[in-house]
Amino acid sequence: MSHAEDHDSTRRDFLYYATAGAGAVTAGAAIWPLVNQMNPTADVQALSSIRVDVSGVATGTQLTVKWLGKPVFVRRRTEEEIAEARNVELSALPDPDARNANIGTADASDENRAMDEAGEWLVMMGVCTHLGCVPLGNGAGDFGGWFCPCHGSHYDTSGRIRRGPAPENLPVPVARFDDETTIVLG
Repeated sequence: MSHAEDHDSTRRDFLYYATAGAGAVTAGAAIWPLVNQMNPTADVQALSSIRVDVSGVATGTQLTVKWLGKPVFVRRRTEEEIAEARNVELSALPDPDARNANIGTADASDENRAMDEAGEWLVMMGVCTHLGCVPLGNGAGDFGGWFCPCHGSHYDTSGRIRRGPAPENLPVPVARFDDETTIVLG
């Protein structure tokens, strides 16, 4: 093998590697914006966790806040609402699952859906599980809880589906008390 042939193969190898490297960098530069656009936007990341001041929520009223683009109902229930929710036979419920992201799989008893042991605070997503409408609250419907007028779903004072086309209870999001007057969602 002559010196000229050895030089040509070394040069050829260099050109192959340089071209492959430049192609890889170009492909990465072209693909990166496509992958990066799938990341959540800054406003969504900022709202992934919010603090809700509940100091002004009187017993028997509710506060509706927007979290991740959806309404969340924060209700401070009366003794009567708690008693009514806790006296429901679980066998009478169309959806036996609590749908509580804080505890995982559990039965739909009121104790498994409320924020505190006394059952005074109830936090749940305010989106009907049938077609995504926003139910009316403050004792609406046949069970004293929430009612979705679009298709006739009735929820009780614990946010459990009792009648209508909705297949599931209103979900309870990840939530916790930060102090006595602040609930953190997310």
